[in-house]
Amino acid sequence: MTAGLKQDDNITTLPYADQAGSLRRVFVRDMVINTSIGVYDFEKEAPQRVRINLDLSVVEGEGPKNDDLDSVLCYEELVKGVRAICADGHVNLVETLSENIAAMCLTDRRVRKVCVRVEKLDVFDDVGAVGVEIERFNLAR
Repeated sequence: MTAGLKQDDNITTLPYADQAGSLRRVFVRDMVINTSIGVYDFEKEAPQRVRINLDLSVVEGEGPKNDDLDSVLCYEELVKGVRAICADGHVNLVETLSENIAAMCLTDRRVRKVCVRVEKLDVFDDVGAVGVEIERFNLAR
């Protein structure tokens, strides 16, 4: 019992940290890739630079087991997945690209939420980037 606190038979103490129910943040920041994207004819002629950011909330479960990569969500697999989606052919909208990336991230049942930001970097000379950010959730357990 902690000093200064009274024990009550009707109160159950919880562990300091419930790792099994905790979330870990896994992220990929500022991935710049050339991809075929855009609705205008000139955008369909050459790839454009896009910057992609991912932020995933992942159920920790029992956490990393024996310092083994197979027990955690691997960000290298996320990067490979994004590259494959961007190489898969032309899309018109950054919204479509964002949805495709979010769907790929949510195929891992440990992922509870993903935030995907896709920015086109070279649309306007006087603007650093334009794009969208979406959040999607995996309700399956």
